[in-house]
Amino acid sequence: MPNGLKIRSGGALDFLSLGAIVHRLDPGVIPFRKATECRIHVSGGEFNCAANLADCFGLHTAVATAMVDYPIGDLIAERVRAMGVQPFYKRFPHNGVNGPNMATVFSDRGFGVRAPVVFYNRSNEAAAQLKPGDFDWPAIFASGVRWFHSGGIFAALSSTTGELILEAMQAAKSAGAVVSFDLNFRAKLWNVWGGAERARDIMHRIVQHVDVLVGNEEDLQKGLGIPGPEVSASSQLDPAKFLAMIECVVQRYPQIQAVATTLREVHSAGRHSWGAVAWVQGQSYASPTCDLDILDRVGGGDGFASGFFYGLLAGESPEQAVRLGWAHGALLTTFPGDTTMATLDQVRAFAQGGASCRIQR
Repeated sequence: MPNGLKIRSGGALDFLSLGAIVHRLDPGVIPFRKATECRIHVSGGEFNCAANLADCFGLHTAVATAMVDYPIGDLIAERVRAMGVQPFYKRFPHNGVNGPNMATVFSDRGFGVRAPVVFYNRSNEAAAQLKPGDFDWPAIFASGVRWFHSGGIFAALSSTTGELILEAMQAAKSAGAVVSFDLNFRAKLWNVWGGAERARDIMHRIVQHVDVLVGNEEDLQKGLGIPGPEVSASSQLDPAKFLAMIECVVQRYPQIQAVATTLREVHSAGRHSWGAVAWVQGQSYASPTCDLDILDRVGGGDGFASGFFYGLLAGESPEQAVRLGWAHGALLTTFPGDTTMATLDQVRAFAQGGASCRIQR
């Protein structure tokens, strides 16, 4: 393969993710304390990657997750079907009063100098109850899975979800799948039950099985306890701090083949500068940078990861994989919601520098 990763050429599934699916309530630029209406988006860091890879990039993808049998679960399952993602559900009955529930994320977009705000209601969340033994991994992997993915948000939900990730990763390795993990360190989630020390212990055990790691320098420091670099960066788009940490990452986890992250400089809630960088088997690759007018920033990082994974799965060069991830993540911020509405042609045009805002007739 041009990128050097040992990715199997075939299988019933190109990509399988494991994680929680949530519904996000979005009142737009109105803060929740004054909101009178909102839109409902279906999201989840791991699901977003599966949905993006299916809908935009045309891959065969699946998600393993919890599903509650009540109307919110029905709403979420409809969106999973609409994005073309095959579900493997561990089902939970709802008692009609207090759950278990599909988690709710609340986010207002902010505007100008007013920053976006995100908070959660993950009370009695079904996905937090997932544990080893809930999925028949040998049966799922038997038909062939090329790539397995999970993330730090799911690992942070409870004492059992990290163990489930480990169980799935071991099955993925036995089946010959590439294993990726998005560190996605969320202090609010870890503080509820485990704290920083527990987070580092669980993340360390997980990352020992990972081939492709996604995370910025803060994720690496807080999620894995890797010391911060002594180098200074000229701006948030300068990859120097990120690249300075890679040697420590690879020394600790020598099996890792690639580490990638987005670079974002926030000028206002709706105006960002955007870039991406990856280290792949000893070489570093950086995207171009661009200025974005943001409609909805949630999901941009998953948009990058999806495009980057697609490039590697498609046998593209690491440089092109980074460009595809950067382009797809940029486009995703121009749509409402957490999952893609872009086409592969649009992504490739942007990645090649051929994007134009002139009307396409």
